[in-house]
Amino acid sequence: MNQMENKQQTPSKKKFKMPSAYTILFLIIIFVAILTWLIPAGQYSTDKAGNIIAHTYKAVAANPQGIWDVFTAPIYGMIGNDHTEGAISISLFILVIGGFLGVVNQTKALDDGISSVVSKYKGKEKILIPLLMILFALGGSTYGMAEETIAFYPLLIPVMIGVGFDKMVAVAIVLVGSQVGCLASTVNPFATGVASQTLNISPGDGILSRIVLLIITVAISILYVYRYASKIEKDPAQSIVFDQHEDDLKRFALDHKDQAGAKMTGRQKAVLWLFGLTFLLMIIGLIPWDQINAKWTFFASFTKWLQSIPVLGDLIGSNLVPFGSWYFTEITTLFFLMAVIIMFVFKMKESTFVDSFLNGMGEFLGVAIIVAVARGIQVIMNDGNITATVLHWGEMGLSNLGSVVFIILAYIFYIPMSFLIPSTSGLAAATMGIIGPMGKFAGVDPSLVVTAYQSASGWVNLITPTSGVVMGALAIANVNITVWWKFMFKLMIYLFLTTAIFLGIMALL
Repeated sequence: MNQMENKQQTPSKKKFKMPSAYTILFLIIIFVAILTWLIPAGQYSTDKAGNIIAHTYKAVAANPQGIWDVFTAPIYGMIGNDHTEGAISISLFILVIGGFLGVVNQTKALDDGISSVVSKYKGKEKILIPLLMILFALGGSTYGMAEETIAFYPLLIPVMIGVGFDKMVAVAIVLVGSQVGCLASTVNPFATGVASQTLNISPGDGILSRIVLLIITVAISILYVYRYASKIEKDPAQSIVFDQHEDDLKRFALDHKDQAGAKMTGRQKAVLWLFGLTFLLMIIGLIPWDQINAKWTFFASFTKWLQSIPVLGDLIGSNLVPFGSWYFTEITTLFFLMAVIIMFVFKMKESTFVDSFLNGMGEFLGVAIIVAVARGIQVIMNDGNITATVLHWGEMGLSNLGSVVFIILAYIFYIPMSFLIPSTSGLAAATMGIIGPMGKFAGVDPSLVVTAYQSASGWVNLITPTSGVVMGALAIANVNITVWWKFMFKLMIYLFLTTAIFLGIMALL
């Protein structure tokens, strides 16, 4: 009885749990609202395009934000108001791409595609390291592939162990491959898309330089993992998890047998081709061809000619926008259209298509909402007339800084911010409205600021314990995160220095 009473009276220790990104962002909204009572109000003059004109800052009447303003901020963050553009276009795009991925996942084309590649290269597993890492990197770079990778760890771990490597090789192939792709995102809607929309630029701006960064960082990562695998192949005792080798042989033996021999149907292959074509069309549509070369007007001329054809032009539609001029409306339409095409090609039932599309949208609803909540920070700052004041402080502070120093400092700034706000889309919406314009004062193109932000976010998401993807992968592999940090230490240094040097060079060009 006494023992029971003592147990009841002893308070249980609760472990600290990091609040969700929503809570963190809302707390930031409250904090910024308090700042509107303390920071002097001001405004900049703007040109016809709405761009800030340097050295035109002037003080204006204060407009401190109250409790009601705090709670309406996320609402205006979605729909917009007189001072801030809403996030509705990017949020809708996120929902539609979620629906598109839901339809694709319903066909099992991606899962079985990777499985068939593994089966095809049985006996040549070393070739799988560069091949699969490139595939995962392309997924991360184009559509932010992250949670979708969880299904591949039980498949690859036994394969890599069985051919003389270890589970760290398997984890690195998937996790490093996909997250380095996110680090060098080209058109990733959750990083590049949200950040670009916040700065009112196209996600295609700066895409060529980001493709170069993608090639460099993926090559470094492949070489790092390949050299580790070769070392383990020669001497298994060199494995960082060699003490778990015998247990791993027992733990993953069944998984290897169950996953072997996956084959794809003709319809699944067609879905994969359509999947790749969708992202190819998006990239072609977003690249500003006529800005790269004034003579590259083929797509505009072709579209104009196509719409001039009697009947056919009307049948296609009068709102067709030529490649090179696409924005969120066009790429959202593309993903919706391709989802419908996949339904017909795969001969999917209408009810299955609708359920898959809506379920896919549901999985991305949280991301769509977090963009609006984060945009609420900018709403409070703009309505409280303190955005210009903060920019003015930045303008004065950056007057003696060169473009190289600024972009590297921006990159470093986003590393701790990525720990604080793990959501890439939330971080972009919360901060890009300030950091982007500051870059202009330092002579840095807004698209390069986007690259710095997403590079830092992708770098952090390779190792952060706040990432469900990282912790989920390590849980499946039965690897402690400190072991993962030890494995990644040198690669993290290589990627950090490479990205910093790349950003510095691009700032000079």
